[in-house]
Amino acid sequence: MTEQQKKVPVPRPATTVLLVRPSVPGEPDSTLEVFMVVRHQAIDSFSGALVFPGGKLEDADGDARLRARCGGAQGHSDGALKIADEELKFRVAGVREAFEECGILLARRRGERAVIAAAELKGIEERWRRKLAKDEASIVDLVEAEDLELATDLMVPYAHWITPTFAPKRFDTWFFLAEAPEDQIALHDGSESVDSVWIGAQAAIDEAAAGKRTLVHATLKNLELLVEGKTVAVAIAAAGARKIVTVQPWVETRDGKRYLHIPPDAGYRNLFRELPPTAGR
Repeated sequence: MTEQQKKVPVPRPATTVLLVRPSVPGEPDSTLEVFMVVRHQAIDSFSGALVFPGGKLEDADGDARLRARCGGAQGHSDGALKIADEELKFRVAGVREAFEECGILLARRRGERAVIAAAELKGIEERWRRKLAKDEASIVDLVEAEDLELATDLMVPYAHWITPTFAPKRFDTWFFLAEAPEDQIALHDGSESVDSVWIGAQAAIDEAAAGKRTLVHATLKNLELLVEGKTVAVAIAAAGARKIVTVQPWVETRDGKRYLHIPPDAGYRNLFRELPPTAGR
């Protein structure tokens, strides 16, 4: 192994969740919106950026006891029994991160099909959200104490990105798409994230282009992909049919300019963008 290879940080497993809803409540054919948060300036990863909720995996996300408490174990379609352990822990982490970061809990009472309603969620949030965020409890503690089943079957694999090797902090991130429960209210946590918004994918892109928002590359590309899904149903169907190709961007130099590239078979348009002269050095 060369000295340069030794310095490349190992990517940490992480999950990101694109929570979507119709822009007009009760009208599923209306254009979709996605929930996004603004990262706190003091956070060392993506500080100040507009991002989807998500974060690093925790050991408890892969706890074997959770398989019996994930969607499908009680007979729901596309359930946990069909999902490999490696993928299931990323889905569990997505449910946990959505709850910690924005108060959305994709979970059911065991054996039921409906996701927990807002009225019942209020008490669960008061008892558990802060504890989970402060690592005073785990997702296993939550589901066992409240006798819940995590609705991992509602999370559709959307993308898989690995941070480029030149980055000082690297993540191996699975993105999932899920429809937010209609009566649950998403709100940023006030610590890791300082603001939040339901926004159209194209509107987020346009605001970044106008200098009103900051978007990291992976967020931008997945917003561009989300633009193609006009409604929640179309976006979820397209994600379910799409082959997930791992994206690890790399840099190429042409005519003295440096470009960040992504694989051509990953399903994205605009496969490269020009980098500032000092980026990645």
